[in-house]
Amino acid sequence: MASLPSLHVPYVPIPKNGVDYRGKIVLAPMVRSGELPSRLLALKYGADLVWGPETVDRSMIGTTQETNPRTGCIEWSRPSNNGQINVIYRIDPARESNKLIYQIGTASPDYAVQAATLIAPWVKGVDVNAGCPKPFSTSGGMGAALLRTPDLLCNILTSLVEKVGKPHEIGISVKIRLLETPELTSDLVHKLCKTGIMGLTIHCRTTPMRPRERAIREQLRMIGDICRSHGVACLMNGDVTSREQGMALAKEYGVDGAMIATAAEANSSVFRTKEEGGLLPWQEVVKDYMQLAMSVENKFGNTKFLLSQLMPGKSPLYQSVQKSRSYTEVLPLLETTDPDTIEKAKELDHILKLDVPLVTKADVKRQNKQQNMANQTMKQEKKRAFGQEGDQNLNQERSKKQKAEIAAENAGFEGVGHGAMAVAA
Repeated sequence: MASLPSLHVPYVPIPKNGVDYRGKIVLAPMVRSGELPSRLLALKYGADLVWGPETVDRSMIGTTQETNPRTGCIEWSRPSNNGQINVIYRIDPARESNKLIYQIGTASPDYAVQAATLIAPWVKGVDVNAGCPKPFSTSGGMGAALLRTPDLLCNILTSLVEKVGKPHEIGISVKIRLLETPELTSDLVHKLCKTGIMGLTIHCRTTPMRPRERAIREQLRMIGDICRSHGVACLMNGDVTSREQGMALAKEYGVDGAMIATAAEANSSVFRTKEEGGLLPWQEVVKDYMQLAMSVENKFGNTKFLLSQLMPGKSPLYQSVQKSRSYTEVLPLLETTDPDTIEKAKELDHILKLDVPLVTKADVKRQNKQQNMANQTMKQEKKRAFGQEGDQNLNQERSKKQKAEIAAENAGFEGVGHGAMAVAA
């Protein structure tokens, strides 16, 4: 891997509570796929560092920090609209704090500092997301939108360096994408490296590019050279599929390390070396993941989402697992028979209130459909009953009318008869 620079080259010192990004193969920040059990799984398989998912500054500001007595995890939470407690961020200080980088979504130096200060004592660094192209990020001026406002991005990084990095003695870094031309990318990287950051990650795609498009690596050496000239560590991201490939690419392009994203999402054992056996079968990875998810009381919806990434869609178990509603339901599908694990799943389901009958949207739709059918049937029965009753009433009315007419006719005949008799008399 990259060697330490010579004395005449600037070198941003590693803070006391920070960590050097050089020579590292790390887990990339991924929304949903970067929650605590996924990070622990990557570390179990050999990731050198793990980035947490982008967490928006305003979502962290005003949260309540507590330590979960059952798991030992530190949780930042706030009440949701339905009265439930919503965990915004969760870390396991015993198993990940010495390798965790907190990534923040922000468009404000002040908010960035407020949010990062909350978590700074428990992480090795704070990373600013300036590369996410998704609308939920860019619409608020965050993520890749910051590439269009470089002065604001530099102000954010400078504020974090001065008000969070230095006081807590941790590193500040940034993750960006390529701009339209090498010249624009070069200018931006120079500006960012002058803010006092100790690390920069370049995602080798432009903002409009999608993950399926091949990563562009032609600018990597230039970016690595610029970072090195400022003493800043440089990581690459994009189409890295294994530890060996990441190390080879870093050496080839003169950067300091690599991030793995989608490949780790599909199978976290990509961090294992060939000597350790390399990639594991997905069944084994899934079982390891389930153990970790249960150990930190991970939200079941997130657990099921990760299972959908770790399990091949063609597996006969895939659909059954996706239809499951609790840890207790999913364990037998994964052929987990250990009594202690099953008992723990029952306890966890109770804690997460998964053992309470859950009414899903599908259930409501089905109930509404049944009610509508019942209402239609009732209307038809009433209509038939009303029709029969109406016919009976009509017949009765007709009968009464006919009787009345007959009675009137009889009365007329009788009147005529008496009159005639009287005349005759």
